[in-house]
Amino acid sequence: MSSPIKTILCPVNLRHAAHTSAAYDTALRLARLHGAELIVVTVAPEMERNLNIYDSEKYWGGKLDEFLAANTAEGVTVQKKVLKGAVHRQIVKYANGAPVDLVVMEAANPRIQDYLLGTTASHVVSHAECSVYVVR
Repeated sequence: MSSPIKTILCPVNLRHAAHTSAAYDTALRLARLHGAELIVVTVAPEMERNLNIYDSEKYWGGKLDEFLAANTAEGVTVQKKVLKGAVHRQIVKYANGAPVDLVVMEAANPRIQDYLLGTTASHVVSHAECSVYVVR
């Protein structure tokens, strides 16, 4: 018998927010179905390419707030987190360090169409200790 799903982690790439909503929508449906809490994370780079961003956690936290305001989560408890570092490593580190039962994420960067599974998703599937649901 499988373990109950109490906490779902959904990483969102705010640079591709239009494409990220499929994973977020799936995570919301699963959270409602299981009565689970949803943790929505975005990962800020260690070093910003845009030198006008002085506080990347504040900047990306604001962008995450905008994303969540535009994509309401009625009936679901949502936490938000801004992580910092390499995306694939930070998702796995968070998922393995917190009580996360399921990761729901996009298959690939929308600009990379030649891969069946993106490198970030592939790394998370290979290294996360919990189940991973990959959305195409």
